Amino acid sequence: MPGMIGVGMVGLGMAVAPHALALRDLESAGRARLLGGFSPSAERRAGFAARWNAPVFDTLDALLAAPGLDLVLVLTPPAAHLPVAEAAAAAGKHLLVEKPLEFDLARAEALVAMADRAGVTIGVVFQHRFRPAALRLKAALDRGLLGTPLSASATIRWWRDAAYFAQPGRGMKARDGGGVLLTQAIHTIDLLLHLMGPVAEAAAFARTSPLRAIDTEDIVAAALRFAGGAIGTLDATTVARPGFPERIEIAGTRGSAMLVAERLELHAEGAPPEIIDHGSAGGGGADPMAFDHGPHRALHAEMLDAIAAGRAPSNSGFSALAVQRLIEALLRGAGQGRFVTL
Repeated sequence: MPGMIGVGMVGLGMAVAPHALALRDLESAGRARLLGGFSPSAERRAGFAARWNAPVFDTLDALLAAPGLDLVLVLTPPAAHLPVAEAAAAAGKHLLVEKPLEFDLARAEALVAMADRAGVTIGVVFQHRFRPAALRLKAALDRGLLGTPLSASATIRWWRDAAYFAQPGRGMKARDGGGVLLTQAIHTIDLLLHLMGPVAEAAAFARTSPLRAIDTEDIVAAALRFAGGAIGTLDATTVARPGFPERIEIAGTRGSAMLVAERLELHAEGAPPEIIDHGSAGGGGADPMAFDHGPHRALHAEMLDAIAAGRAPSNSGFSALAVQRLIEALLRGAGQGRFVTL
């Protein structure tokens, strides 16, 4: 269909489903079309083709040469993001990269700089920003409905079972780059920063539990001071069986808000309580994909709008660097036993 943006996927693992469902909706709306996918795994290529009735390519170069390809979704493990993105950008393709941007901050910064030099649009998959309740809370804060924020905290008490960590390399620095902060809690931490602005100073404790044989942290507690003056805490873990909805709480001079997964309670001074409830299940339990694909659809729509308008999306690569800087600072501070200034 004329005007539709052609999309290809690189990496055909667990992250594919919500993206494929989102693109199916957008194809029905005449906005985007899934042209196919590539994985070095023949088994994954076969599974992708069977489930999504979409073409597969034996090499990355073959996918990048597909007629009509405009946008590449980079869904590989983090350490492979940069080389895939470099190849796609060299071919003139726009980029939508799964979180985190890369294995570490230096590589994440290199990826964003590379996309800028190549003149391609880059977005990051932080779909929690696009949940309806999160959008409403962001709008309320921007309008000053809660006054000046005084306290803001995030709690991510999730569970990941043995089957999750059975995949080779899962939870290891060599594959994932980090543990609960970079791999699981990053969505909620990013949303906290999206709502509150940057953190100026932080201190943290981090450890690895005896529950699984990994070399990354799965329990973190931190104290935060935001650049705007508010203070708060971060509590993140994947050892809280059976897993609970992630939570953000904000208190200001004129009201408070509690965001539990996709359920928002907004208590603004002089106004009746406002509740938006799209569910509070999230992906905190043993099945990390137990969530609706609606926010992914909204994220993709924003990316398509940005490409059409020649602008950066609201979930740009640059905007995604803040959460990665904070995560590295938290782990550095935990390792050194001191406060870290960002």
